[in-house]
Amino acid sequence: MPLAHDTREAVRIVLADDHELVRSGLKLLLEMVAGVTVVSQARNGEELLADVRRHAPDLVVTDLSMPGMDGLTALAELRAMAKPPKVLVVSMHDSPDFIRRALQLGASGYVMKESSPLELEHAVRAVMAGLPYYSAQVSKRLIQARERGPEEMLTGRQLEILVMIARGQAAKEIAFTLKLSSKTVDVHRARIMERLGINDLPGLTLYCVRHGLVDSMREAL
Repeated sequence: MPLAHDTREAVRIVLADDHELVRSGLKLLLEMVAGVTVVSQARNGEELLADVRRHAPDLVVTDLSMPGMDGLTALAELRAMAKPPKVLVVSMHDSPDFIRRALQLGASGYVMKESSPLELEHAVRAVMAGLPYYSAQVSKRLIQARERGPEEMLTGRQLEILVMIARGQAAKEIAFTLKLSSKTVDVHRARIMERLGINDLPGLTLYCVRHGLVDSMREAL
């Protein structure tokens, strides 16, 4: 049964996902919610930003993994707008790092693609009411991944290499400074990623910023 809502104003949505079948399915589900209209559909971040500027929607419903400009980059651009729309992420990614990055970049809600139609409706209603909404699976992943301090997670050498990576130093430069082989640095980097549950270099940089291991967000660019 649909949730109670204010029918005086329709919720106008721009939907972004690179898979046509997924977009079609989400559009159908969203428009089953009374008072909701999908005004445009985008295949990537560039199209999403253009559609937002054209239609000025109330809500963006977006995936994160898209070709060209991905969802995370688009979120940063949306947040920089004078009047940014609210954002609900609908993704297949449940890694804590992906979730945290999306929330840091301004997403108000995060649900999984396998979520039920009712949960999608709850998420839309909550976000439009100014409340955060995370599906049960997303909340569970965040709780499970409550981080110990980096000093507890990594060895002294790994911590040293992590900070150098976050400062933009290449493996050869790190190896030269620490008098190690490039292969040894690569092995350390792989183990750091495994221990932190982070799969890319921007994620490592954001981890360092979050824990005060590097000086400013400038080192995350």
